[in-house]
Amino acid sequence: MCLGVPGKIIEIRDQNGLRMGKIDFGGVVREACLEAIPEAQIGEYTIVHAGFALNILSEEDARETLELLREITSFENESGLEAG
Repeated sequence: MCLGVPGKIIEIRDQNGLRMGKIDFGGVVREACLEAIPEAQIGEYTIVHAGFALNILSEEDARETLELLREITSFENESGLEAG
């Protein structure tokens, strides 16, 4: 299963002709290509999959998605199930 995770854009720059950004995933910062969302701005939230920002979403939607992911993880831990 593939999963796109929401994160906050904290930096945007040009790198070798590509629009790149640093994305904060709750304290873990990773780089992602922003070419698919040229309108993206610092402070906005995006869904990132495999190093590519796919779309922009509201802060409310990002927080809701993160809460659902926490609930899934909690359920898996409590039930002894593992994702896979």
